[in-house]
Amino acid sequence: MHFSFQHKFFLLAFLLSFSFALCVSSQSVKQLEEQRKQTLQQLEITNKLLNETKQSQKSSLNKLTILDKSIKERTRLVNTMNKEIEQLDIEMKKLAQEKAELEKKLQQLKNDYARLVQEAYINRSIYSKIMFVLSAETFDQSIRRLRYLKEYSDYRKMQVKEIERVEKEIQQKNDSLAAHKQTLAQVVKQKEIETKKLSEEKKKENVVLNDLKKKEKNLRSEITAQQKKANELNKRIEYLIAEEIRKAEAKKKAEEKLRQESAKGTSKKTAKEKSAEQAKLAAAAALTKEEALLSDNFESNKGRLPWPVANGFISGHFGIQQHPVLKYVTTNNKGIYIQTTANTNARAVFDGTVTQRFAVPGSNNAVIIQHGEYRTVYANLTEIFVTVGQKVKAKQPIGRIYTDRDKDNKTELYFQLWKSKTLLDPEPWLAH
Repeated sequence: MHFSFQHKFFLLAFLLSFSFALCVSSQSVKQLEEQRKQTLQQLEITNKLLNETKQSQKSSLNKLTILDKSIKERTRLVNTMNKEIEQLDIEMKKLAQEKAELEKKLQQLKNDYARLVQEAYINRSIYSKIMFVLSAETFDQSIRRLRYLKEYSDYRKMQVKEIERVEKEIQQKNDSLAAHKQTLAQVVKQKEIETKKLSEEKKKENVVLNDLKKKEKNLRSEITAQQKKANELNKRIEYLIAEEIRKAEAKKKAEEKLRQESAKGTSKKTAKEKSAEQAKLAAAAALTKEEALLSDNFESNKGRLPWPVANGFISGHFGIQQHPVLKYVTTNNKGIYIQTTANTNARAVFDGTVTQRFAVPGSNNAVIIQHGEYRTVYANLTEIFVTVGQKVKAKQPIGRIYTDRDKDNKTELYFQLWKSKTLLDPEPWLAH
């Protein structure tokens, strides 16, 4: 009898260990599935952008940029699906193995129970049970035999419950296997579709690339014109930010001078004058504390800031970048370019105060928002929704991004990040 209870304990431990292993493995599949869904959502945006370029049959840098982004995303999608298929296959094999082990254990349980039933049938008479107890040589032995009969009966009931539980577990494995097979079939089918689309997009990209290479002279002229506009915009932004900082520093110096003069002439002033001056200084100090707190909060959210658009992708990275067509041509971006769909609004990436709204010929409108020591710049806006001095919240719309109808409906935001007078790469600050 002792052996049977031990056997039951090890069986339960065995089943629990398998259940835990399945849970851990399933998490991996779920993660891959979520990754696949996120990539598909991003592809939807890219496909929408590609559809917007179809109005023009001409090859363009914008079309090449979007195709390149789509190819990278679809490649990532296919790779994710390959991993998902591999993981599903591993889990299905594990499930099949677990099911086989359970069926083996179930058969063993049924055989054990059959022997118990047979023994019970042989010794079924109440008389034999009574004689078994009364034939004991001592009273203690009689008690032990009674206890044995009760444990024997309880064990039979436990065996029935265990058989039912294992049968239920086997059914769950069957259901899981069926679900995995269905998911696997869907992923395999989707992979075939995406692989075909990937091949088609690569062909389109090659056509566009070859067409653009034939227009090298025009491309160089276009780059020169764009770089000139960008330089003018960057100079204007740099000047405005420098002026803001200069004025802020001058204000602080004036406040400090006032504080020193106040300390010298304290004895000569009336109580009313002293009170008014102290209130003024306190207000200035409170503002400084507020700005410092905003700076700290902004900095602590590095890598978690919302994007300045609801949907889109980085079409131009920060710093020196190789031209996608011209081999020996590079561009030096002072911010990042984020391409999105037509009629999209730019939005604030963090709480702050609007300090500038201005226009530069050829670059449309721009807005600067201060976040304590930090500032963000949003350029290429056709409309501005905010005013200078206005407090804004994170994700609040601040303007409509310009859509260039002459360039495949290109809708692109120019975004900068500054810490005091230092220009930063905004990309690491945005949520991934």
